[in-house]
Amino acid sequence: MVVRQETHPGAGVPAAPAEFTAAVAGLRQARLRPEVLCEEMPAPQRIAPWASALSADVTVDDTDVATGRIILLHDPEGNDAWGGTFRCVAYVRAEIEVELVSDPLLAGVGWSWLTDALDAHGASYSHQSGTVTRVATEAFGSMADEGGTAQIEVRASWTPTVDDDGVPDTVPHVEAWGELLCTAAGLEPVPEGVAVLPSRRGQRGSR
Repeated sequence: MVVRQETHPGAGVPAAPAEFTAAVAGLRQARLRPEVLCEEMPAPQRIAPWASALSADVTVDDTDVATGRIILLHDPEGNDAWGGTFRCVAYVRAEIEVELVSDPLLAGVGWSWLTDALDAHGASYSHQSGTVTRVATEAFGSMADEGGTAQIEVRASWTPTVDDDGVPDTVPHVEAWGELLCTAAGLEPVPEGVAVLPSRRGQRGSR
């Protein structure tokens, strides 16, 4: 899979910094569960000078049960708000049981899914921030028979730690995002000792 690198449009755009190119290479090396269909997506062009992005759906029995994206941002000059030169921005949305929406612990649990995944994959980071939103939809009139639906959304960003060359190891960060997707979708954790197969990347366009 080719991970697209984006920057501000215009003539005379310089070549991507070596640190960014190395970090993007890590996006391609991450191993995700086979339920996760991952592909490149256009990265935002006005948040940072350099950006690369992935999107993914979690599919179970041919049904999409969760969706998300992760964006790697890079500003060689550094960003005070980030506390560094790189930033990971992630989004995950998944269907949940309607009765869970009223659970006061749900938001905290949703946030712990992210931090636990980052820690479990050995991702080193700082300056984390984000929100957890729960949304309930109730149908009326001719749609009343369809019943209600509910979703949880996790929006987060954090600063990956860089090595002595100024390059973050992006592999564990992407793998943690993939685990967050699967946890939000309600998938059981992969048993310890069981190998995780490569994700079915790039297949959506061939359907």
